[in-house]
Amino acid sequence: MKKKKQEDNEDIQEQENSQENLQASFYGLGIAPKILETTMKLGFKYPTPIQRKAIPIALEKKDFIGIAQTGTGKTMAFVIPIVQRLAQDNSTALILVPTRELAIQVEESVSKIARVFGIKSVVLIGGVPARVQIKSLLRKPRILIATPGRLIDLMEQKKVYLNKTAVLVLDEADRMLDMGFAPQIERILKVMSRERQTMLFSATMPSSIVKIATTYMRSPVQVQIAPPGTSADDVSHELFIVRQENKMDILEKILKEYRGSVLLFCRTKIGTKKVARAIRSLGHRSAEIHSDRSLGQRKEAMEGFRNGRYRILAATDIAARGIDVVGIELVVNYDLPEDRENYVHRIGRTGRAGKAGHAISFARPDQRYDVQNIEKLLKVNFPVSSHPDGTQTKFDKPRTVFSSNNASGRRKTFYRKKKR
Repeated sequence: MKKKKQEDNEDIQEQENSQENLQASFYGLGIAPKILETTMKLGFKYPTPIQRKAIPIALEKKDFIGIAQTGTGKTMAFVIPIVQRLAQDNSTALILVPTRELAIQVEESVSKIARVFGIKSVVLIGGVPARVQIKSLLRKPRILIATPGRLIDLMEQKKVYLNKTAVLVLDEADRMLDMGFAPQIERILKVMSRERQTMLFSATMPSSIVKIATTYMRSPVQVQIAPPGTSADDVSHELFIVRQENKMDILEKILKEYRGSVLLFCRTKIGTKKVARAIRSLGHRSAEIHSDRSLGQRKEAMEGFRNGRYRILAATDIAARGIDVVGIELVVNYDLPEDRENYVHRIGRTGRAGKAGHAISFARPDQRYDVQNIEKLLKVNFPVSSHPDGTQTKFDKPRTVFSSNNASGRRKTFYRKKKR
């Protein structure tokens, strides 16, 4: 009798677990059975928070704004609705992204599902001869993944028409605007049908994004997974205050301590070259991505980083937007980013898919305010670490320039950073 009761309890528990798994799975989001089956075969068992919130809204053909960090699964949040819609009618879709690498990354996700339904896609980016892409357009692809510059070029050549495109995705919209693509984006939006569905994804919510939403979107629903400007919960932060000439010495010690994959950011392409060369001279397998590298070289570097041929990848902000690699153990900010929002994008490359990540930043003694601005954005305080030899450099003391009374009668002090 006890055995029978135990078996009954186990059956009840199994049913409860199955029900919980069902509720946490992609079931119930409105996804068509064939797409659901395809996603399961691809290994997507449970939706991420952005997917759970965005997919039902997108399937209702509503405009929406998705505020989510890199690595939260936002690509599938728009790929699944696009493919499902195109499988039901004869419409087309445009996915606009900031960089070549991200375009290639998105196309990989699109093709995995779209090919099941015979839906063709094409990547339209610089670095590839336009004639090759024009030839691909003759195959009548229904999903275009493009960077703004190359898309405008093909529009001017009358090789691409967007007036009947039903779905538009602006992926990493904040980054596109940071890169100066606002005029191109507005030009593209103006030639598209006002009846289109627009999905906008961004890690932050600056005023420029609000302007696009109010001008070109129809009552968009806002889906927010993390407050604008916040970093991934699974990423820890560490700060070294270090003079420029001592950075490589500390980096050498860090690379001995961390054995996994490392993504390193520099502010300039020249700096990236120098650091990558120095890392190789230390005996580490490393590659580099920046605007002086050809598309083929950048693809080789990315593929090598993914498969472990290169343990360390040095990159600039602009070139690194397409990096989507699971399992990056450490992000090193060899140079602090020029814009504090870029810190969010950089560290979003680690701590993905539920794994813990770590970000180490180097700040020069005269960069007190740059660090404070990032801390204010993230609402965190970075712990300052001692150098490997036990010493600890401090920030320079601010220099008072002058004081004055403001309009409210309060005395305000203005500071100037020390000259380098």
